[in-house]
Amino acid sequence: MDKDEEGKIQDKYGADEIQVLEGLEAVRRRPGMYIGSTGSKGLHHLVYEIVDNAIDESLAGFCDKIIVKLLPEDVVEIVDNGRGIPVDMHPKLKIPAVTVVFTVLHAGGKFGGGGYKVSGGLHGVGASVVNALSEWLEVQVFRNGKIYRQKFERGTAVTELEIIGESGETGTRILFKPDPDIFVEAEKYDKTILETRLREQAFLNAGVGIDFIDERKEENPTKSSFLYEGGIASFVEYIHTKRALTVIHPQVIKFSSFSQDGDSQVEIALQYNNSYNELTLSFANNIHTTDGGTHEEGFRRALTRIINDYARKHNILRDSDKNFSGEDVREGLTVIISVKLKEAQFEGQTKARLGNTTARALVDSATARNMSDFLEENPGVAKAILEKSLAASRAREAAKKARDIVRRKTVLESAALPGKLADCQLRDPNETEVYIVEGESAGGSAKGGRDRRFQAILPIRGKMLNVEKARLDKIYKAETLIPLITVIGCGIGDSFDLERLRYGKVIIMADADVDGSHIRTLLLTFFFRFMRPLVEKNHVYIAQPPLYRLTKSKKHHYAFSDAERDEILAKLGGGADIQRYKGLGEMNPEQLWETTMDPRTRVMLKVDLEDAEAADETFTILMGDKVEPRRKFIEENAKYVQNLDV
Repeated sequence: MDKDEEGKIQDKYGADEIQVLEGLEAVRRRPGMYIGSTGSKGLHHLVYEIVDNAIDESLAGFCDKIIVKLLPEDVVEIVDNGRGIPVDMHPKLKIPAVTVVFTVLHAGGKFGGGGYKVSGGLHGVGASVVNALSEWLEVQVFRNGKIYRQKFERGTAVTELEIIGESGETGTRILFKPDPDIFVEAEKYDKTILETRLREQAFLNAGVGIDFIDERKEENPTKSSFLYEGGIASFVEYIHTKRALTVIHPQVIKFSSFSQDGDSQVEIALQYNNSYNELTLSFANNIHTTDGGTHEEGFRRALTRIINDYARKHNILRDSDKNFSGEDVREGLTVIISVKLKEAQFEGQTKARLGNTTARALVDSATARNMSDFLEENPGVAKAILEKSLAASRAREAAKKARDIVRRKTVLESAALPGKLADCQLRDPNETEVYIVEGESAGGSAKGGRDRRFQAILPIRGKMLNVEKARLDKIYKAETLIPLITVIGCGIGDSFDLERLRYGKVIIMADADVDGSHIRTLLLTFFFRFMRPLVEKNHVYIAQPPLYRLTKSKKHHYAFSDAERDEILAKLGGGADIQRYKGLGEMNPEQLWETTMDPRTRVMLKVDLEDAEAADETFTILMGDKVEPRRKFIEENAKYVQNLDV
């Protein structure tokens, strides 16, 4: 825009100001629109897009083997034994179909015709987006007895489609290197993230074998193979085994059903365990719908209705009793819901939520019919499930009464905050923060060192309840948790309301030792299980107090790790007095402010919930009843521990 003599922007907004982005330029200019982010999530999404195309071949009945390799220099190789991408000339664009697939947005075999009846690749942008965001990509097609190859750089073809050999096999081989100019925020591929996703796909597609090979360290390659003939029933068994949960009935309940026109299918596998938490994993056309959708709604509605009907019919619930709630009948439930739809309607390219209304009716009908028959035919299992629901219902009612009693005592009312709280002067949650500090000594230092305008301090004392082993009614009787619930102000469980949040940052500040780590874990478990939106919306932080104070020539230097301590010592030339802090209470208020609470100098960890399923699994293992899985988890992760103080 030009400016006139008075400095005003001239009105030159005409047709020449409208930019038209050609080809895949739009993807490179706005990659987040297509893959969610240019961080780790987006980097892994590139692999998912190509694997999903191979899975679509398996859904069409033409592929039963997929190989994913991580090669040196961040190169990814994905091979399938499907039909191979078509190589004949496109009738309209007059270039080979495989070139169209990799260079034209919204081009693919998933918009009608007979290519794919069911597909996860809704928008037809997967291959072209991966190509656009790669420094280079090479595709090889095994088809018609020949091997075809074409190479691309940053989305543009740099060779023609050429025949490089002969083969009796069919399939597609794709190699690509993510463009470092695009993924500047991302680190390397995470083996665990990819393994989890590929295992998931093998569960969802019974009989499809997936090999995952990590050859980045050429001298020490690793390989994992996934093949599950039991499909999603094996998925449920795997979850319960991995999380060391005790099931309350031996067999996984599994059923499937087609729509009347045969274009849609639902598969459901479920089993109850002795925990108090529900785990629902839903998928549409093999895409993990992390935000749920109509298929989850249909299942939950039908399950609640059928269990209540069964309970009434068999006098487990009498006329005067209230119906079980949805939460009651899903306590301790692990369920996998997988729908295959001809025209799946997702919200956004990242496909987080399913929108098809027909899926709700299909899943509702299938669940109602099959669960009703199963309960009637298996009275022993039905009794176990109903007893679980009844116990959950009684606990919910007890929790309601306990909550009402507590509220009558005004403990949960904002007008009656705990006496130990040192509140701040400001009231705008966007400007305030509360430090949760264990112990009177640390609390005293924090109160003395804080900026009372915007920083509140809540000392907590007494034994912290492990909420992983407790229902909601126990929470309202926990003397250490009630002040915390009151101070945060949002309530817990179903009554949680983020709009009532009193402090924008909830900061856990515990000692840098084993006891402090235990307190942090207990608090994080509580937030995750009963105040989850607090974590999801990034309101929870962990303070990072220093481990050492180094003094030389009356000047103090603080170190937050052993490495930083050694680095400071080297700069000082040795000879410094080193103090190892055992607890926050050892710091005077000024030191605590300077090192841990001053926004200008402090270091804090923001608690992120990018993968809720992984977090759920970790809390179940670490805080659950069984010792052996916890020991195994600690052994496997001990190498990542720093600054362990025993």
